[in-house]
Amino acid sequence: MSGLPAPADMSHAALIAVLMHHGGSMDLPAEAFEADATGTADGTHHAVQLATLADGGVRLSVVARPPGPAAGIEVRDP
Repeated sequence: MSGLPAPADMSHAALIAVLMHHGGSMDLPAEAFEADATGTADGTHHAVQLATLADGGVRLSVVARPPGPAAGIEVRDP
């Protein structure tokens, strides 16, 4: 996989990729934007994880943000 965005731009890039893959829009319940859905109780946001799939595709996942200030993009190959 090449051309990954900078960690600071990953949320925006992931959002655009998901929306474009689904025709440009998705319907979500209002609860999808509540604090517990978008981050942890202490205000920490979740992290994006990319995994390269055997067919050349990419799995985009939301995972708990790693502790500390060094969080970024983690690419895991199978």
